[in-house]
Amino acid sequence: MQGNEIAEILGRPISQEMLARDLARLAYVARDGTPRTIPIGFSWNGSTLVLCTPPNAPKVPALRANPAVALTIDTESHPPKILLIRGRAELDPVDGIPDEFLEANTTYDMTAEQRIEWEAEVRSLYRDGMVRIVVTPTWAKLIDFETTLPVAVEELVRQREAGQRD
Repeated sequence: MQGNEIAEILGRPISQEMLARDLARLAYVARDGTPRTIPIGFSWNGSTLVLCTPPNAPKVPALRANPAVALTIDTESHPPKILLIRGRAELDPVDGIPDEFLEANTTYDMTAEQRIEWEAEVRSLYRDGMVRIVVTPTWAKLIDFETTLPVAVEELVRQREAGQRD
């Protein structure tokens, strides 16, 4: 997939809505060779997705060994909106708490007091730093079930339409 195609898909209003959310599902290959999918907070900066994790998380050595990842960001309403992204993870260990980690958690329903307590807990827990997982999209697909469909469903629609013409 070409960069301009990826940019066009990610620039669509529905994609932008999806990229403004703060929870995705990250798929990667674990060190034992089996697939993993985990929910994880993320931040979109206009060109990359940034996810943050503790340096001792099992995904860190797994992503060092195999940086290929896939992310799904979706809604719970009908019809669902689904943004699928593939890319390569680059690991960036940092001291302290990355700004993206705090940004990725801004839509959670918390009072001002709860937010202060949460941030203090985060700063206490991750005092040895975190790892930024930076994913540059190499492929993207938006499925909204109104203007775009999964490939298999598109195929069934074409078959149905061809059958109706015969």
